[in-house]
Amino acid sequence: MPGIITVDELTGYISLLFDGNELLSALHVRGSLVDFKRHSSGHVYFSISGKKSRVSCVLFRSDAEKIPQWPRDGDEVLVEGRAGVYGPRGSYQIYARHLRPLGESAQARAKKELLQRLSGEGLFDPSVKRKLPAFPAKVAVVTSPTGAAVCDVVKVSLGRFPQCRLVVVPVMVQGAGSAGDVVRGLERAGGIPGIEAVMLVRGGGSREDLNPFDEEEVVRAVRKCPVPVITGLGHQVDRTLSDLASDVDAPTPSAAAEILFPSRSEIIRGLDSTRDRMARIVSASVVDGRSALDNYRNALGRAFERSGVRPAGDLLARLAERMYQAVCRETALSVSSLESAASSLDALSPLKVLSRGFASCSTPAGDLVSRVSEVSPGDDLVVRFRDGSLLAGIIEVRPD
Repeated sequence: MPGIITVDELTGYISLLFDGNELLSALHVRGSLVDFKRHSSGHVYFSISGKKSRVSCVLFRSDAEKIPQWPRDGDEVLVEGRAGVYGPRGSYQIYARHLRPLGESAQARAKKELLQRLSGEGLFDPSVKRKLPAFPAKVAVVTSPTGAAVCDVVKVSLGRFPQCRLVVVPVMVQGAGSAGDVVRGLERAGGIPGIEAVMLVRGGGSREDLNPFDEEEVVRAVRKCPVPVITGLGHQVDRTLSDLASDVDAPTPSAAAEILFPSRSEIIRGLDSTRDRMARIVSASVVDGRSALDNYRNALGRAFERSGVRPAGDLLARLAERMYQAVCRETALSVSSLESAASSLDALSPLKVLSRGFASCSTPAGDLVSRVSEVSPGDDLVVRFRDGSLLAGIIEVRPD
């Protein structure tokens, strides 16, 4: 016969069974919200019901602060947490950590409320958007490793820009726990050395499959990523909040890849066009430069002629005129002096004396004889008259 145990011992034993069960320690329970109440202590108490049963739930204040105002009784929700025993009542309950909307009405209210709150924080402001790299060398792709999205991205990248290296960061993109997995994937992708951009992509599916991308933690992770993020979440009808938070969003993974990866053929055509345009520009610049040089040369010649040659010519003309006048003056003075000297010489000329009847005597050697004492009888003398000379012999000397 088993031993007798106390109520507390039974409760403790059952609690150990709950705590040691892997399923019960990490629950994702779906149900309808009943008796949702926020207590003054900050805790939130509610129940979730199925078709035949219900279970009590509690959100402690630390987790309840993360729950916005959207929950209403009757909403279909997903409760994440663990199951445990509440000893004072001898009942089990779910100790919730997070509450997610599942019904369309609840999802719409939750998304609208989160959109307004994050918009107020400036999370979607165009001014915080970053430009994608023009020629990315290394890109991280956050997506399911087995989905069609990764195949689409690889195909487009190889066709458009095969120089880029792709790093696939595998995550769950739908289902319970996918939001937290996407957040961790974005954090890993942003920390990869050399990463220039991150692609957050998934293939098409129902609108409900995109719910993880409307979760606040995912939206904030997109904005927090240290490099530009482009989304391609495969739903063209309704943009998720992650699309709004991303730097660039596209309707599909293929479209996102076409936006991010430049076309190699277009780059080549662009380079050819740029080369031709540069050649035309250089040629036109050379022609313009030559024309400008000719204009400068002609202008310089005219300016030099106007400011240098003409003034110099005028100066030379003035100097020549002054020199001519000075030469004329000096010539006139010289002529006057010459005439005066000639007149003086003429007055002192022996010929002038001879013309008055006088004669000059000299020896045949040319020595002038001015006294009778300088000659003797028998000497010869040359007697010079105005119009000629004669040779005479001395017969007699008669001193005075």
